[in-house]
Amino acid sequence: MSSDRDNPIRGRREMSQAELLELPATVDLETANRALGLGRSKGYELAKRGEYPCRLLKLGNAYRVVTAELQALLGLAA
Repeated sequence: MSSDRDNPIRGRREMSQAELLELPATVDLETANRALGLGRSKGYELAKRGEYPCRLLKLGNAYRVVTAELQALLGLAA
């Protein structure tokens, strides 16, 4: 039987609290999606509509998420 963090539907493991606390100042959208348990399509859809649950920085065609805001949303703010 798989652990609670192993997600067979999405095919990837969700992030542990320790992993979340070790993230750099900003992360790519894929990493933030993983932390929030969002699929790739849903995360990008929310970002494009301006409805992502954290502030996004758009750099060219790439999105970056401020890690401190991601951690605060997940209740891990210091």
